[in-house]
Amino acid sequence: MELSQVPLRELKKAKTRIALYEAFLSIIEKQTFREVMLEDVCRKAEVSKVTFFNLFRKKEDLLLYYMRLWLSRRIIEIRTDQLRGLQAVRHLYRNVAEGFREQPGIMPSLIAFLSEVNMHPAMPELSQPEVLLLFPEHVDQGAESPNMFALFQQCIAEAREDGRLRPDITDQTAVSFLFTTFYGAFLTSQLYASHDVMSFYEGQISLIEQKN
Repeated sequence: MELSQVPLRELKKAKTRIALYEAFLSIIEKQTFREVMLEDVCRKAEVSKVTFFNLFRKKEDLLLYYMRLWLSRRIIEIRTDQLRGLQAVRHLYRNVAEGFREQPGIMPSLIAFLSEVNMHPAMPELSQPEVLLLFPEHVDQGAESPNMFALFQQCIAEAREDGRLRPDITDQTAVSFLFTTFYGAFLTSQLYASHDVMSFYEGQISLIEQKN
């Protein structure tokens, strides 16, 4: 289906969801999630709170929406650039580090949210119009529900195949380590008040990487 074939009602709904998401991103740049007021998001997107709750169940759904789009885009980049193993992991971590400079409020808010819900939530589904608007060049991949656990499993399997993973570390341990590093290395960089987040990620990757 092309955008021209999408019913106007569904297209408007998709555009409004995206507008609310983009308004949220612009507001959270210098704030934490708790500081973001839903009224401000709706005002910036030029929609009512009633409309917001017709499209999202609660404010926290905006964070889940961010996770969904962020991970989908990283997976598309990894596939497009044919990255594999720890190279793909580095790409993922590097994007977190670079994103922190542009939107420092996102990652701390995401970590706080995940600690509160005590789980890694399922990614929200996107409507077909949303996929067409957000991923016009990669519609099929954009429609896939991304899974970070599956991505890390794939990366570790490839690193093992390429001889880049330390032989004394099991795949299961390595996958858990990547999750711990994804959130933990970022928090550690903040404890040290460092803006060089990637150096903390590199330090952790070196612990499981087989040196040639």
